[in-house]
Amino acid sequence: MPDRRTAQEALERLTIDVPDWPQAGVTFKDITPVLADHHAFSAIITALAAAGRDDHGNVVVDKVVGMEARGFILAAPVALALGIGFVPVRKAGKLPREAHAVSYSLEYGEATLEVHRDAIGAGERVLLVDDVLATGGTVAATRQLVEACGGIASGVSVLMELGFLDPRSLTGDLPVATLLTI
Repeated sequence: MPDRRTAQEALERLTIDVPDWPQAGVTFKDITPVLADHHAFSAIITALAAAGRDDHGNVVVDKVVGMEARGFILAAPVALALGIGFVPVRKAGKLPREAHAVSYSLEYGEATLEVHRDAIGAGERVLLVDDVLATGGTVAATRQLVEACGGIASGVSVLMELGFLDPRSLTGDLPVATLLTI
């Protein structure tokens, strides 16, 4: 089974910085080469899923939430690795049924996220999974959505944290597991 260090090394080796995308001044972290490498992808899924287990390897969460869009790519296999359900958190207007919505600021604009009202049950413990923790706004908004459903956000697991943006100022007391801090 791959270890955390293997996942970190794969991220460092395969992630490509794309300057000035999607707008000037933003450096996009392109993880598609990581996803295209079976061994790297397997290692990062195992490492991300570790945040949903206790020290004995027991699963301690009931659902995994992934934020649109790259969070979906990571959260769904994390949920499978943990043997639990996956819940997508979508951009506004993408869900077909009644949904909770939260608007927030992100590093280069504003956004609104939604989750189906019945996606998370009262008292369910939820692991939030995304690719990059930048300003912390997406995590804070997703936590609000989980709580609006009656769930409990129990932690966050991300590939990369952009420490220079101070994202943990918005994540509060929520435990954050990151594979790589930039």
